[in-house]
Amino acid sequence: MNKITILWVDDEIDLLKPHILFLEKKNYEVVTCQSGQEALEEIQKIPVNIIFLDENMPGLSGLETLSEIKLINSSIPVVMITKSEEELIMEEAIGSKIADYLIKPVNPNQILLSLKKNLDHSRLVSERTTADYQQEFRKIAMDLSMVNSYDEWVELYRKLIHWELRLENIEDTGLIEILESQKTEANNQFGKFVERNYEEWLNDNDGPVMSHTLFKKWIKPEIIDTPTLLVVIDNLRYDQWLAFESTVSPFYKKTKEKSYTSILPTATQYARNAIFSGLTPLAMEKRFPEWWKNDTEEGGKNLFEDRFLEEQLKRLNLPLKWEYHKISSLKQGKQLSQNFKSQKDNDLTVIVYNFVDMLSHSKTEMEVIKELASNDKAYRSLTQSWFKNSPLLEIIQQAQHMGLKLIITTDHGTINVKQPSKVIGDKETSLNLRYKTGRSLSYEDKDVLEAKNPADIHLPSINMSSSFIFAKNDLFFAYPNNYNHYVGYYRNTYQHGGVSLEEMIIPFIVFESK
Repeated sequence: MNKITILWVDDEIDLLKPHILFLEKKNYEVVTCQSGQEALEEIQKIPVNIIFLDENMPGLSGLETLSEIKLINSSIPVVMITKSEEELIMEEAIGSKIADYLIKPVNPNQILLSLKKNLDHSRLVSERTTADYQQEFRKIAMDLSMVNSYDEWVELYRKLIHWELRLENIEDTGLIEILESQKTEANNQFGKFVERNYEEWLNDNDGPVMSHTLFKKWIKPEIIDTPTLLVVIDNLRYDQWLAFESTVSPFYKKTKEKSYTSILPTATQYARNAIFSGLTPLAMEKRFPEWWKNDTEEGGKNLFEDRFLEEQLKRLNLPLKWEYHKISSLKQGKQLSQNFKSQKDNDLTVIVYNFVDMLSHSKTEMEVIKELASNDKAYRSLTQSWFKNSPLLEIIQQAQHMGLKLIITTDHGTINVKQPSKVIGDKETSLNLRYKTGRSLSYEDKDVLEAKNPADIHLPSINMSSSFIFAKNDLFFAYPNNYNHYVGYYRNTYQHGGVSLEEMIIPFIVFESK
């Protein structure tokens, strides 16, 4: 292994001989210079891994030398060393993108720590993360065999996401594969858990908060006394929320973070309509047949969310001044951002932001998006990039200036589908890849959660003999006709509608203005 080469620049370099001997014993190679000009000549002659640079030197100062070094090679980490504690010098050095800042007198261990931090940081973090996950692996495996309540599933899912985010930046692909296998096993067990308990949840007032009870149980208590901005970002998973949480935190302080359960199907027309109506799909069809459309009917399925919300607010006896906005394009987002001050007198402003849903579906259709979001890590990164540059962030900043409480949530998540499952249905069968409803469905029993009588889980029937099936884990439904083409086209795309941790356990976050 090649030695690490340090270039140490100090006009009193002879006084640093003990430090240099200490580093050489640690197997570092130390090259010395006594002026900035010498240093600039040296880095053009030999490869250097890191530079220790004295700030106060005759001739070129440390800051001037730093600027010249960055022009020659901007990637070399530079550690500034100075006698001065003046804030201005520190700020200038930090603004020039130094790697570290040390105040004289420095001791050898300070130097060693700076080297570790700047040159060995990735390796040390990787080794620590690997050791921590290996220790945690057995505990997660034990938890998987014992988890027996919705709250325990939420905790386990969050733990898996925590490790996914920690492991994604290390080089050990073997550990990531092990975690993926744990997630697969978790989804297998979660599918069985939902199968045993879902019907009871719908009929039990003490069950987990679900799409149709979210507004009454969690949103209503937050909006009674405080003007609020409620943002429903379509198709947002828990890990995607974590990807852009830090972008919200400069403006808002998080006061609550919880997870609720999307109803089945985990699809927009069911789950989001349920949020705004406060009703199950079966109840919506019965009470508001003019606003509800089944899968096989023509026309938009979410055209009456504002009307559903209006009726729910009446039932909950909430005489609020409110407005509802649905954003499905960049142009609409910019228009709302430009005019957001007009919302200042509202008790409740509701924004449905469709971008994440459009992104996930466009991944199926657009090769460019397929490349950009080829896995969950890339999908999170793309979501983060979108949010940082979106009108939605501008709106949230304005809401903070207006003193509004902020609630961010979603209607369902999404999952990267990898394994096909054959299904056969008639011409009236719905088209979604993660759930099907229709007559005479033929399928693999082990791959699905089935509802032979949709009314049992509060779903409407297209006709007297229709049923529902929901794909488990990362499966997607494929018809036998043109099977190979169909599978190749949809494998590794993001879909929703079925039963998985990613689709069903979804975030609900409340913030106060900073």
